[in-house]
Amino acid sequence: MTAVTATTGTPGRGATSAPVRGLTVLYDAECALCTHLRGWLARQAQLVPLELVPAGSAEARARFPELDNSATLDEVTVVGDAGQVYRGPRAWITVLWALREHRPLAHKLATPAGARLARGAVLAAAKWRETQWRGTQWSGRTYRRADGWSYHPGTGWTFEPPSCSGPGCTTR
Repeated sequence: MTAVTATTGTPGRGATSAPVRGLTVLYDAECALCTHLRGWLARQAQLVPLELVPAGSAEARARFPELDNSATLDEVTVVGDAGQVYRGPRAWITVLWALREHRPLAHKLATPAGARLARGAVLAAAKWRETQWRGTQWSGRTYRRADGWSYHPGTGWTFEPPSCSGPGCTTR
């Protein structure tokens, strides 16, 4: 697995020189599949502690200002405690690697053949999520993202900035 550092975006920097002692999983809190998987991860025995933080939230923006928050809403992103950033299939392999029962599976998925399987699983999840926000299974409900954007099948996309209630907020 090749990491991409959060600060430079350069492949491989820090991935082998710093042990991973903790991982932060950024997930879409408005996605039913994502929140289901968040709950599943929280119940698993962890060899490496996982922090589960809603992507695009005030906490995620404060902790990882160098990340593209809209991209973290579209694709699962995992950040290591030394600044490593994993996205897509590599993020899921990294998360499985952190779990006691699933580390052997993570090692298999890290091989070239396993990586194809992991990519297929991530693409299938992305396709399912796409059908959700298109309204095909939502019966006309509004899809809301944590970054302030909402989609309603009848009216389209709208933007309402998230409220600012933390100590770092300033009013103009």
